[in-house]
Amino acid sequence: MRWFRFFRKKNASREVAKDRLKLLLVSDRAGCTPDIMESIKNDLIHVISKYMEIDTNGLEIKITRTASEDSRETVPALYANIPIVNLRNVKG
Repeated sequence: MRWFRFFRKKNASREVAKDRLKLLLVSDRAGCTPDIMESIKNDLIHVISKYMEIDTNGLEIKITRTASEDSRETVPALYANIPIVNLRNVKG
């Protein structure tokens, strides 16, 4: 039984590496450096924190490819998964 776990871990790490490489390639094609991604992440945290308490450790931001409106080609798209802990009472 231990052998099965050993091989499964390799596959999982291979999938993680494969996903990271895809993210790197898409980010590169979109002209988005890691510094820009970090700036986007920090700006999103700053703005959203005004209205919601968020879990910054669980925050995930990446650039993916999605079909354009005319469905003839794919275009870069920003994907943000931001776990919300609590809403803030903001009076405007």
